[in-house]
Amino acid sequence: MKISIVTVTYNSSDFISHCLKSVKLQNYNNIEHIVIDGASTDNTLSILKNNKKQLSTLISEPDKGIYDAMNKGIKISTGDIIGFLNSDDFYSNNEVLSKIANVFNNDTTLEACYADLLYTDRNDISKNVRYWKSNKFTLGSFEKGWCPPHPTFFCKRSVYEKYGYYNLNYNIAADVELMMRFLEVNKINVQYIPTILVKMRIGGISNKSLRNILNVNKEILYALKKHNLSKNSLIFFSNKIWSRAKQFFQKPT
Repeated sequence: MKISIVTVTYNSSDFISHCLKSVKLQNYNNIEHIVIDGASTDNTLSILKNNKKQLSTLISEPDKGIYDAMNKGIKISTGDIIGFLNSDDFYSNNEVLSKIANVFNNDTTLEACYADLLYTDRNDISKNVRYWKSNKFTLGSFEKGWCPPHPTFFCKRSVYEKYGYYNLNYNIAADVELMMRFLEVNKINVQYIPTILVKMRIGGISNKSLRNILNVNKEILYALKKHNLSKNSLIFFSNKIWSRAKQFFQKPT
């Protein structure tokens, strides 16, 4: 079983080396690592070229944003399973992709899986900031403000080909809309893995400012409406606030 990992970069020279190393050190051999760079103007491309031997594909060209770049990665991938590792993220250990392969091999009907995510300090990854402990998906979860951590989401390429890619009409929440479309609307067979698979440096685009947090939630509510999923804004935001607050107090196990 081949696993395609897509990494999207743009002026990511601070942490891209760590991301690449995280993939390289995985003890699973059948990996296709695709990097889609948005024509970076810093030292990112130089670092990527120096590590080109470990990459299956490297594309550097202007794009329409992160989701456009992700779509490019999906469309050129050849793996059975596709996962995304952001340029400043890294795997929690060297056995993550082996675990993913085992999960899919143990259930041939499985179409996607996801797990927990740990936020770390941006400059000191030994300092844990937030623990995003997910849980088993049940229908109606998205309308209550629930969503899996996108960097831990691994999905069969055939699902993208059947149900579509990231919708570029969403500027900041296309990942949530896609998982909502797959899980809630098309009811794919998905499994929760109760362990931390990915560590993310704090400061991603959706959490960068209060304005971005508000905008991402506005887009999620819009997606719920577009997919004819019932929504109650009060319940949605109450659950989101409670869920976010818990992440600062939960401890990794």
